[in-house]
Amino acid sequence: MPRLAANLSMMFNEVPFLDRFAAAAQAGFKGVEFLFPYDFPAADIRRRLDDNGLTQVLFNMPPGDWAKGERGMASLPGRQSQFRDGVKQALDYAAALDCKLVHCMAGIPGPEVAFGTAAALYAQNIGWAAELAAAAGVRLCLEPINHRDMPGFHLNTMAQAAAVIAAIGAEKVSLQFDIYHCQITEGDITKRMELHMPIIAHMQLADVPARNEPGTGEIGWPYVFRRIDELGYDGWIGCEYRPAGDTLAGLAWRQAFGV
Repeated sequence: MPRLAANLSMMFNEVPFLDRFAAAAQAGFKGVEFLFPYDFPAADIRRRLDDNGLTQVLFNMPPGDWAKGERGMASLPGRQSQFRDGVKQALDYAAALDCKLVHCMAGIPGPEVAFGTAAALYAQNIGWAAELAAAAGVRLCLEPINHRDMPGFHLNTMAQAAAVIAAIGAEKVSLQFDIYHCQITEGDITKRMELHMPIIAHMQLADVPARNEPGTGEIGWPYVFRRIDELGYDGWIGCEYRPAGDTLAGLAWRQAFGV
């Protein structure tokens, strides 16, 4: 049975961010993830984790200027210094929160940047970050993101991510397998899951097409959850979905699918 982590950037928006830790624990979650912690002192977040008996499962490295549409800096020319500063900041937070996985967003290079240029820069930056993270006891995760939600995002497919991981080393870099993104971009979810299971360190879920909770869209969740168990996955699955209504009311899907 999968271990579910509440995504506090999307769930429990009925209350302020720091109050979502208690809300998640009261709803039965033992782990949490979120997009970014950097608006809050690490000590404040750690206190909420400890007070509620929660594990910090995952968060993202700084994405650049989110308000201006940036979604990571790893494949952006001319941003190497800022990228490296962001890696160091993320690892400081990871140490404070005792978080062992950090997602490095690939970024949107723009049409003026040749794919080969972006790919070479991305591999170089990920390799550098992976070495620094490994020394800190942290593994990097790479997440392919679909072309509809983030047009132009550099990393789109599981195979593309797997090639980077193979080049750098699976002991340092792992795959973040998001079921929602996979279904939109590639489909064939469980076959891709089966192929890449040895390098998957984290999973996330949401239904398609509206990114709401499981059972609201087209994905066959009973089969997907069964295959996750059969394939022996024992990591966390982040509930990175937008509740269709009230967060607590929407959690009925866990009982419906036996998770």
